[in-house]
Amino acid sequence: MELKDKTVLITGSTDGVGRVVAQRLGADGARVLVHGRDATRGKATVAEIEAAGGNAELLVADLSSLAEVRRLAEAVHARTDRLDILINNAGIGTAGTKRQVSADGYELRFAVNYLAGFLLTSELLPLLKASAPARIINVASAGQRAIDFDDVMLTRNYDGVRAYCQSKLAQIMFTIDLAQALKNTGVTVNSLHPASYMNTTMVRQAGVTPWNSVETGADAILNLATSPALEGRSGLYFDGQRESRADPQAYDAKARQQLRTLSRELVERASISASMTENPHMP
Repeated sequence: MELKDKTVLITGSTDGVGRVVAQRLGADGARVLVHGRDATRGKATVAEIEAAGGNAELLVADLSSLAEVRRLAEAVHARTDRLDILINNAGIGTAGTKRQVSADGYELRFAVNYLAGFLLTSELLPLLKASAPARIINVASAGQRAIDFDDVMLTRNYDGVRAYCQSKLAQIMFTIDLAQALKNTGVTVNSLHPASYMNTTMVRQAGVTPWNSVETGADAILNLATSPALEGRSGLYFDGQRESRADPQAYDAKARQQLRTLSRELVERASISASMTENPHMP
C-alpha cells in the first residue's frame, strides 16, 4: 500500500510494539495519529516521528473510560476527513491477581482490550468507509479463552490470565462479525497475534522473560496494514504473518451474536450513565 497522504490511527502507540509501528508508518509517509494515556510519552513519540521526517499528531485518552473513547473518536473526526488504517493495539496484559474494574464498572481487561476497540471502531466507521479501500487491524493474542456468558465480568474465581484471554478472543469474534457487516464497503478487518512474549512493558510486568522483539511483532502488524496480498481479504486471524485458526468459539455464530448484543448493551449503559452524571437533573 502506498502510504503517502494516508492517515493512520494506532491506539497504544506511545510504547512497545505500537510505538514501533507508528514510527515505521511515519517513516513510510503516512500521517500518524498517535494515541496514548501519557502525554509526555506521546509527545516524545511524535517528536521521534517528526525528527525522522514524518507527520504525526498526539491524541490523549484513557481507554478504560468509554466516555473518553467517544471523545477520542470525536477528536479524530475533528482532525481529519479520512482514515485509511485503524490499528486497535492498546491493551492490558495478564499481570495482577486482583480483579479491577473500568471507569464504567466493567471488568478492566474486557473493557480496555475489547470494549474500547469495539466502540472506537464503531464510531470511526463513517471515516473508514469514506476512505475505502481502508483497513482495520485488531491486535489480539494466541492466548484465548472461551467467553462464559454467565460471568463475562468474572465476578467469580477471577484470574488475570483468564480475563486477558477472554478479552482477546472477544476481539477476534468482533473481527469476524464486523467483516461480514462490512462486505462490499471496501473496508477490511483482520486480527492477529503479532508475536509471543515480545520485549514490552506488558510482558515484563507479567514477570515473563521476553523472547521475541517488538520489531517482529511490528512486522506482523504492518503486514496486515499494508501488504497487497491482504487487499480485499477480511475476517481472518493471523499468528504472526501466517493465517491461522482461533479458538473454536470465534466461529460460533450464536456466541458472536451474544457478544454483539452484550457489547451494544454495555456501551449504551455506559453512555446513559455518563449523560446522567453530566446532567444530574435529567428525568
